[in-house]
Amino acid sequence: MSPMTLPRLPLTVGFDLDMTLIDSRPGIKATYEAFAAQVGVRIDADLAVSRLGPPLEHELAHWFPEAEIVERVAQYRALYPAYAIEPSLALPGAGDAIQAVREAGGRAVVVTAKNEPHAKLHLSHLGIDPDAVIGGLWAEGKAEALREYGAGVYVGDHTGDVRGAAAAGALSVAVATGPCDEAELRAAGADVVLPDLTAFRGWLEGYRAYRP
Repeated sequence: MSPMTLPRLPLTVGFDLDMTLIDSRPGIKATYEAFAAQVGVRIDADLAVSRLGPPLEHELAHWFPEAEIVERVAQYRALYPAYAIEPSLALPGAGDAIQAVREAGGRAVVVTAKNEPHAKLHLSHLGIDPDAVIGGLWAEGKAEALREYGAGVYVGDHTGDVRGAAAAGALSVAVATGPCDEAELRAAGADVVLPDLTAFRGWLEGYRAYRP
């Protein structure tokens, strides 16, 4: 069979969560402030939310000794539903990006470093309904889920997301809505950089027209 007649694989697009689909900064800031008050440790919540992307353990390591991290993660996560869900908003174009994948006959899966139950709470609260949600994966670790679901595209806002796409052999589509600017994303190897998800539908239409 020649390359021109090979069947097209089903379209599956992976999306990161924080600062790709949702602006979770207000909710995470509120959670850090409540957490700091509870444990009696000063945490710069504004600084913490300026570097979203890596797992919670990475951020807490800036504020606590290594031996305390497991306990502190559990304390923070116990507070999270009450403080983080309501204030967090969908980023422009988020719902439409999922819908664009569906209208193209594809599947949209969320692959995030956030723990899975909280990721699902955010999406449910905002009425965003992907086909699957996989939590607890960061950077190259995201390739595990991307390969499992056959994702040919991964959309994220962080250089770690670019690395995750590359590790999975997926096209990296980056959005400059998080802590990494366009230049950083391109330098990390992003195949495509969009200003935000409002540009995703147009990009997807072009991609579908030319993809093998």
